[in-house]
Amino acid sequence: MDKDYRQLFKPSIINSISGLSLIARVIVDGYLSGLNKSRRVGVGHEFSQYRGYESGDDLRLLDWKMFARSGRYYIKQSELDTHISVKFVIDASKSMIYTEDGLSKLDYVKVMVASLAHLAHDQGDAIGLYALNTNRLISLQPKVHKQQYKRFLHELINLKGDGIWPSSTVNFDQFHDRSRKELVFFITDMYENDTELTRMIKSLKTKRNEVVVLQIMGKKELQFNYKGFVVFEDLESGAKVKVEAKQAKSIYLSELNTMMSATKDMLLSNNIGYQLFTLDEPLGEALQLFLKQRSFLM
Repeated sequence: MDKDYRQLFKPSIINSISGLSLIARVIVDGYLSGLNKSRRVGVGHEFSQYRGYESGDDLRLLDWKMFARSGRYYIKQSELDTHISVKFVIDASKSMIYTEDGLSKLDYVKVMVASLAHLAHDQGDAIGLYALNTNRLISLQPKVHKQQYKRFLHELINLKGDGIWPSSTVNFDQFHDRSRKELVFFITDMYENDTELTRMIKSLKTKRNEVVVLQIMGKKELQFNYKGFVVFEDLESGAKVKVEAKQAKSIYLSELNTMMSATKDMLLSNNIGYQLFTLDEPLGEALQLFLKQRSFLM
């Protein structure tokens, strides 16, 4: 991300609808300005067939002439139909309030998700948001109408990091959309007590969708650049431990790398995508990843 708009990365701006919308627009417009405009897709024009209306379908695609003749609702499909459903599942546990250089993981995630949703909405895709911890669940079903992005941002800015990820597998009622191809982003730092996150992620994958895990970490977490005696606190449990940084560094990095490697291998073996982002990393790569994964569904 261009350093010029890092100055917008302030909690007061990120956590307002107008501010977050501005940041997302600047990021997406800046990224797309360097791309061929042919990447932008729209509704196909070549008629292929009809199918019955299903809950969640865009009402603008209803064929009213067919309804007048048959009394039933039909969707006119196109051979070039390129709309998909893009869903964002956010880990809103308390570990996501971890902060480096004034920017928390959760605020970074808000900018990332708002930017991806802006791009998806601009493409004509349905966007949905799911975020949870043990104290709250946000569930915004995917839609494509004009007000959806504003509702999306409203839910996003009200998201708070609290509690832990539920230990039992979470079931979203009617989560999967049978009427559209699905692209699901699961955004988390992958801190889990047992396997509650990985179980949830694996349950999201179907033969009809693409699932991608975006792991968010701080540079200090990855490099462990501390000196002297340091007290670390588990943000979720409140447990504290005091260590001598030089002695603890090699053990910490070894265990962290082992854990992250095992997580990545597990995800890839289940046909689930994976990408690591640090809090100081540009978001252009996330937008590029979105376009790449989206093309797999076409």
